[in-house]
Amino acid sequence: MVAVVTLLIFIVSAIFAMLGLGGGMLYVPIFHWLGFGLKSMVIPLGLLLNGLNTLLALIPYGRKRLVDWTGGLPMAVAALLFAPLGALVAPYVPDRVLLWLFAATVLVAAARTLLVAGKTDPTELMPLRRRMLIGSTVAAAAGFIGGMLGIGGGFIIGPLLMWVGYDTKRAAATTAYIVTFSSFSGFLGHVAHMTIEWPLLISVVLAVIAASLLGSWFMANRAKPSWVKWFYGILLLGVAVKLIA
Repeated sequence: MVAVVTLLIFIVSAIFAMLGLGGGMLYVPIFHWLGFGLKSMVIPLGLLLNGLNTLLALIPYGRKRLVDWTGGLPMAVAALLFAPLGALVAPYVPDRVLLWLFAATVLVAAARTLLVAGKTDPTELMPLRRRMLIGSTVAAAAGFIGGMLGIGGGFIIGPLLMWVGYDTKRAAATTAYIVTFSSFSGFLGHVAHMTIEWPLLISVVLAVIAASLLGSWFMANRAKPSWVKWFYGILLLGVAVKLIA
């Protein structure tokens, strides 16, 4: 089973690294469907892999100068502070409620992605002070939700960045920057009640490292943003339908 899980995580990580989103939206369903405990294993492991994926994705994105380090910093700090609060709330929420919230979140992200997939990239960036203020407020909410559900919050931050004027590649790169903070801080909020299976953990971490570098390099150098968004939206829609069913 470890080999199958590792292959799935590799594929998911490569796809999500192209979007700067980490992969939590698929890590969580994969581990849940394989029978691991939602709060003791699935959510914390999802956040750990999510953060690792986005952290490594920053290497090629940074080399291509696609990351807005200054504009993204207030959002990263807001997400960093609020993700552990979501993690602290999660143990008090019934598993079934968490899964419904997760399914609804994935469905909204899929619908939103498909609606904008054919649109051209924005050409005008919102003034720095305004986008930092709006961004940090939304990033705080994204961090809280991501920390509670194990997904990092990139599904909210990515569309936000495009709304304030970032093109697809720059939005993906800056989302990875912000989500790295929220994922790792959310993971630390869950680690006290996490059950660790070391062979599985080591295997999937290695898969994420390889896939993240590959996916982010491909996005930075080769990928066409429009088809990446279409593929991502359809994939999430299928996951949402499966979770609801």
